[in-house]
Amino acid sequence: MGTEGTFNEREHQGHRETITRTAFNHALIWGSLCLLIAVGGNASADAISRLTAVKLQKTHEAVEALKKSRQDVSIKTPFEDTKAILHCHSKWSHDSRSTIEEILAGAHATGVKVIMFTEHPADHYDFVIDGHQGLRDGVLLIPGAELNGMLAYPRSSVKGMSFSTPQEQSDMIKRTGGLAFYCHLEERMDWQVVGITGTEMYNVHADAKEESRLFLGLVNPLFWLQLRPLVEKYPQEVFASLQDYPKEYLRRYDELCQLFPHTGVAGNDSHHNIGIRIVRGEKDLIILEDIIGQKVAELSIGKFPLLAAIAGKAKTGDVILAVDMDPYDRAFRHVGTHLLLDELSREGVWKALEAGRAYVGFDWITDTTGYVFQAETDQPVGVVGSKIKLAQEMSLRSFAPLEAKHRLIRNGTMVAEQTGRDVRFQVDQPG
Repeated sequence: MGTEGTFNEREHQGHRETITRTAFNHALIWGSLCLLIAVGGNASADAISRLTAVKLQKTHEAVEALKKSRQDVSIKTPFEDTKAILHCHSKWSHDSRSTIEEILAGAHATGVKVIMFTEHPADHYDFVIDGHQGLRDGVLLIPGAELNGMLAYPRSSVKGMSFSTPQEQSDMIKRTGGLAFYCHLEERMDWQVVGITGTEMYNVHADAKEESRLFLGLVNPLFWLQLRPLVEKYPQEVFASLQDYPKEYLRRYDELCQLFPHTGVAGNDSHHNIGIRIVRGEKDLIILEDIIGQKVAELSIGKFPLLAAIAGKAKTGDVILAVDMDPYDRAFRHVGTHLLLDELSREGVWKALEAGRAYVGFDWITDTTGYVFQAETDQPVGVVGSKIKLAQEMSLRSFAPLEAKHRLIRNGTMVAEQTGRDVRFQVDQPG
């Protein structure tokens, strides 16, 4: 996980546009609602309260039950539902040490077919030219950067360029034929960049930052000692314990779409850099290192009798305890952006993201692949992302692989709600 600097200049204020055609992009958050119902969860609980063996076991059992009740959606579209990861870091970034081989292994384990990297820029490399790219082992790799508050995917080098405003940066990225999305939306809720491709509707790091009690525990060796058996038994459920409904992200996404359509994506913010290694130091010291080998703290082992007992006759440099929280398979499985592609290529990805043919799915709960959201009259007239003219007897139809709660929101207000696998909403006004 990581964050990145923002512009200090006055942000450009976009002009409100009148939308005369129905334009829609759907965030698939229903899975988390199903899970809360299934386990009797409390939406206001924090990660620490969820990190008990009893609650993790209940969550695991609920997920297994949902998997058994999953049914493929029978409705088909002309497109291939393809799982993509946006906002991913590798060893090109200062806060990751991960090789492309490790990242590809995570993709293969989770069915990911597209990875759009967002490296932290640095002087010693060009993220466009040197970044991971091309089709490799069946996975399409696309280079990009986490650049001044945006997920930036230019088609040609922008190395050495500086931008005075978010609008100027977005315009330059778009002039190269690239794409740009707001990232870490919680840090820039007032940005209004005209012509930007879209925005994160959910960000893993932003979700984690709200867990104040969890972060207090991360520097306590005893916390990791208690956490290790839970991670070993319930790895995905422990990772998902940080998940909360992204209310403010979705509120802002809805506001932005009232200006002009914004494609909503998930910000995985994958680094493989969360975890701990407790190493025996010299004399009576123990050293806490993060998963990439950076020192977090240096403590006296005498203050932690349980660790002293585990350390036994460990020598200087020996690892006493290690816990790995966010390997790529776990991070990729948690949430993904599903793209409706006409072909697995960079051009196919660009067309889907520019059109808004995308939805966000929390696939750790169950595989959301195959979800369909479309407009219909007497026949289908457009899938998610389509721009269509409002017609009489028009409905929006939602097909899910699980029985789920479907909410239709227009201009910040929920106008309809239904539960089922196949639901239909009549519409009589644009939005």
